[in-house]
Amino acid sequence: MARRMHDLGSAGTWEELGESARGTWDEAYGPAEEWPVQAADDEVPGPNGPVPIRIYTPTAHAYGPRAVLVWCHGGAFMHGDLDMPEADHVARGVAGRADAIVVSVDYRLCDEPPELGGMAARSVGGSTGGVHAPVPLDDVCAVVRWARESAEELGGNPLRIAVGGASAGGNLAAAASLRLTEEGTPLAASLLLYPVAHAAMPEPSAEEDAALTQIAPVLRFLPERTGLMATAYVGGDPAEADAYVFPSRADAERLAGLPRTYIEADEFDDLRVSARAYADQLAQADVDVEYTVRRGVAHGHLNRVGLAEARESMDRMGQIMREL
Repeated sequence: MARRMHDLGSAGTWEELGESARGTWDEAYGPAEEWPVQAADDEVPGPNGPVPIRIYTPTAHAYGPRAVLVWCHGGAFMHGDLDMPEADHVARGVAGRADAIVVSVDYRLCDEPPELGGMAARSVGGSTGGVHAPVPLDDVCAVVRWARESAEELGGNPLRIAVGGASAGGNLAAAASLRLTEEGTPLAASLLLYPVAHAAMPEPSAEEDAALTQIAPVLRFLPERTGLMATAYVGGDPAEADAYVFPSRADAERLAGLPRTYIEADEFDDLRVSARAYADQLAQADVDVEYTVRRGVAHGHLNRVGLAEARESMDRMGQIMREL
């Protein structure tokens, strides 16, 4: 990945780089993993209408109820689907590694603001636009509740249910864990991969700042861009959003009840500052938290099929799921 990042040069937009450069950046690093896992599409009832899901189940004989991971893809709350590598490839990889059931959530998406292109969101579950917080979180929580209620039918253990996600999906997973904990139905674990927990990024450490200056401009999440994303998700002023929108806004007393949490950041990613700061908050609240930085990669490395670092991340996720 380092060579590809270097080849992006100083261009600030993908339009400057051209289609060929974007295609090279998105190329797989190797073949997709193959696991003996079957996938089935379904829908779960939710407060805003049906929520599409994809259930991944190992085909091998189960010697007992399996752990269940409810997984949320990323995409800045505006993009992404169940077929992207960060959803499908990761779900298969974790299900196979952990001998676990993975339920991937196709939550409702927000429209792009004009400043970011103005593209209307893909319709999910019959949505027709105008989606803002807390609708995506409502979808995720509905799926987690369904997974717990349907655990026996799925072949899962209702006491071994975790929630996880990447980027915007990491935000939703963290927020779902907080909401469900405060409802009295805590989960077994949270797996947060390069999550965004803040509306505005905290100040970076010296080490973080040194890494951020090496990021190609086209890959940066600078304040203007993250501010537009936050505003689009909130549907108003992000400063007025609560902890179910940006989990870092919860105080230590609220965070203290959270389950075991794994947080992973990408080295060359502006959002790593948010991940680290949220991990610090959890540690100060005496939550069982593990924080690590995946070295040598930019934001969204789980979308890179065949990337060694993506395999390493899935290895750790699978190990945690086995331990539940």
